[in-house]
Amino acid sequence: MLQPHSLAVLQTWQSVAGIIDHTLLKPDATADQIAQLCREAVHYRFATAFVQPAWVHLAAEALAGSGIKVGTAIGFPHGATLPAVKRLEAEQALASGARELDLVINIGALKSGNRKLVQAEIQAVVGQARDQGALVKIILETPLLNTDEKIVACHLSMAAGADFVKTATGFNGGGATVEDVMLLRASIGSNMGVKASGGIRNLAHIRQMVVAGASRIGTSSGLSILREMGAPELPSPSGSTAC
Repeated sequence: MLQPHSLAVLQTWQSVAGIIDHTLLKPDATADQIAQLCREAVHYRFATAFVQPAWVHLAAEALAGSGIKVGTAIGFPHGATLPAVKRLEAEQALASGARELDLVINIGALKSGNRKLVQAEIQAVVGQARDQGALVKIILETPLLNTDEKIVACHLSMAAGADFVKTATGFNGGGATVEDVMLLRASIGSNMGVKASGGIRNLAHIRQMVVAGASRIGTSSGLSILREMGAPELPSPSGSTAC
């Protein structure tokens, strides 16, 4: 599950959908838009429907019994909240039905050399997630880090027991690059996943990230990417095709 995927097994839209976190994190997202995101996630069998913490309960209700997990972001988008706040946010998200948590690290603490704080806050969230059978992905915010900091963040994430490292939120001045995905994969080996996120908008981007070592993709462009591969339109409740 955590291994990089071969392009040979990503030749259908169904297989590509299965590695995408179908994402809606805009601050002005509405309840109707979250409900639509969940309908799309079920129909196309995306890996998760990925929403802000305030929408986890609604998404969990919409996805109940579907086998599609709810994902949410903790400490989003800057990672600068207190460790106790991140812990509480994770606890509440899990109680509301989230089964994948993407935690933004304290970027300033990492750049200040405070590795103990960064590892401790990751461990706190990982510990709660383990009790609920949930996965934790660590958002490094690679556009704001130098190479040494990226490597250190990977090692801290491994030591804390996280399941994935992730490139970026896409909200802080950059996103995933092939070079960063390769660096993250080289830093963690094959025992963790790499999630490429931020600026991934087409099938070519996904293929580049997969070749570089990504095992999960975060994007709000999932529908257009699948349609590049011939995926059908989502039927409307009345049975006619959606616009």
